[in-house]
Amino acid sequence: MSAIEAHNLGKRYRKAGVGAPTLRDALKRAFLRKPMEDFWAVRGLTFKIEPGCTIGVIGANGSGKSSLLGLVAGTITPTEGTVRANGRISSLLELGAGFHPNLSGRENVFLNAAILGIAREDVRKRFDAIVEFAGLRDFIDMPVKHYSSGMYVRLAFAVAVEMKPDVLLVDEVLSVGDTAFQTKCLNRIMDFKRRGKTILLVSHALETVEQFCDEVMLINQGRLVQRGPPGEVIFNYLRTYLAHVGQLTVEEYGTREVEIRHVRLLDGAGQEAAKFTTGEPLHVEVTYHANRRIENPVFGFSLKTGNGTYLFGSNTQILNYRIAAIEGTGVMRLTINPLTLMAGRFLLSLSIHSWDHSVQYHRQEDLYPFLVKDDPDHHGVVQLSTKWELKPGP
Repeated sequence: MSAIEAHNLGKRYRKAGVGAPTLRDALKRAFLRKPMEDFWAVRGLTFKIEPGCTIGVIGANGSGKSSLLGLVAGTITPTEGTVRANGRISSLLELGAGFHPNLSGRENVFLNAAILGIAREDVRKRFDAIVEFAGLRDFIDMPVKHYSSGMYVRLAFAVAVEMKPDVLLVDEVLSVGDTAFQTKCLNRIMDFKRRGKTILLVSHALETVEQFCDEVMLINQGRLVQRGPPGEVIFNYLRTYLAHVGQLTVEEYGTREVEIRHVRLLDGAGQEAAKFTTGEPLHVEVTYHANRRIENPVFGFSLKTGNGTYLFGSNTQILNYRIAAIEGTGVMRLTINPLTLMAGRFLLSLSIHSWDHSVQYHRQEDLYPFLVKDDPDHHGVVQLSTKWELKPGP
């Protein structure tokens, strides 16, 4: 029996226009017989998720990810199709949505659990564990209207995860709270995974999705466009969708006296690739076109992590590789060998500028994402060449 199963699932909303509704608008629609416009948040979704699987859901803002989780949780009613989840569900969708501001944290624990369908006796047995996880023992009898947003989220998360669900639905809540609490939440989710629970996770933190998920579903404009291994689906999302909807910090600028026309990322075998391996070569072929003769051009690149942390940058000037002049079409080849980046998602930027840096001919910022896989026995961002040596004491 599948943990979650959907068939031709769809949810339609009616768009009534912008601004507050007025009598004039209502009369206009009635006399003109102008129907309200339909908007499908999700449509035609058919999939099965087996027990014990952790499935990530990714997509641009407004693609239908949260609506999908609401449909699975039962908080949203389908317009068409069916969806069924088997076992106890715990939904981390809008944390604290059932909290009453004038009640204490203690009272809201019982209230929130009741909304989730959890027996009062079960809550009483687990109350101390809930408070301990949330780290709010000194504030549990204070009205939650005096809580900070972080305290509010911590308590709501603690209630949801302490109820031992069979299916856990998580919607972007891990981005809330301090780093220590986020780590605590991720460790609890990993514990669910080890115990064979089913997890459906929506997140824009693609590194987290790739780390935790067995498979990833890519949703675009309410439809399922791809499902498969995390690395492949995430790379397709980066290259095909994000750059077109402005969710990467992609920038292109310059005089275009020299243009970057085409870029290929190649592996050690000379094959165009999306995923590379730590310790092996990465080649970047840049096809350019100079509209006039350019003296002493400089070709450069930089690398960032998937979340925008700058890692390294260099250029032909720094390396004393002087190019006398270029004109017309040509190819510049950059080789990184060995590639010392560890597993993760990275962003490549390319540029061509003048020798004195006064003219930027063409710069492409974060336009070329790629993935790296490595030996799972090592951890971090880069691989360093290391050696241990035991020396005798004095």
